[in-house]
Amino acid sequence: MPSLRFPFSFPNQANLNLNKSRPPTTTTCSYAIAAAISTVGVGICIATASKKTNTWFRPLSPGWATMSLSEASQSGSVTSVDSKTGVEFPIVMDGTSRRLVGIGVRKKSLFGLKNIDVYAFGVYADSDDVRKLKERNGGVSVGDVLDEDVGITVKLQIVTGRLSIKSVRNAFEESVGNRLKKFSQLDNKELLQGFTSIFKDEYKIPRGTQIELSREKGQFLKTKIDGKEVGCIQSKLLCRSLFDLYIGDDPFDTKAKEDVEFGIVSILQD
Repeated sequence: MPSLRFPFSFPNQANLNLNKSRPPTTTTCSYAIAAAISTVGVGICIATASKKTNTWFRPLSPGWATMSLSEASQSGSVTSVDSKTGVEFPIVMDGTSRRLVGIGVRKKSLFGLKNIDVYAFGVYADSDDVRKLKERNGGVSVGDVLDEDVGITVKLQIVTGRLSIKSVRNAFEESVGNRLKKFSQLDNKELLQGFTSIFKDEYKIPRGTQIELSREKGQFLKTKIDGKEVGCIQSKLLCRSLFDLYIGDDPFDTKAKEDVEFGIVSILQD
């Protein structure tokens, strides 16, 4: 499998529909999303980042940053490698127009003594949605991608063997809970519990486990663990709060957000 190493640090389903104006209703994610959207075409290109700059449309320097769909297909299943953890991320999500725009690492303090790498993550943005947003607004920023109904996926891969599903649940309860309060000034306990309850004790997450968090059309947040869908919740507030952790004003990995900024630029330049 060809890979590209970034020069920077780049069993029941829970299906809920939670909105502030009405109580949650149970549905299937695939059915609900299908009712809200039509089929999206596929168009891909490799994204990358450069040094931080205030110039939004700065040309990207790495030669592979603008690899076309045909070039990628000739190369096989192209991936990019996080230089810190060695985790590989596909440049394009299979069967979608979502392409990799940034890579980062989530660190956590251990007993206040040192930071350990908990998981590596790749951020994907739907290239079709990004281009349509530019056509509508005349320009696109990371904030626009975060606020609008643009397809986003964050792929997490666990890189430590010390993690339990309970610790993942507790971490999201704290981090997402804080963002929910930030954006709504309310606790939103029902919404938060609906999301964190997806991470049930029956799921084991050894090193190498992959967790996929995706915003689908209609503000559906879909969660997968090792490729299996485990939950789907419709809530714009929840989607905004979750992805703000990765590409918002105070992200887990600042460098990763910078990478995302330039990755979006490369989509627009493709």
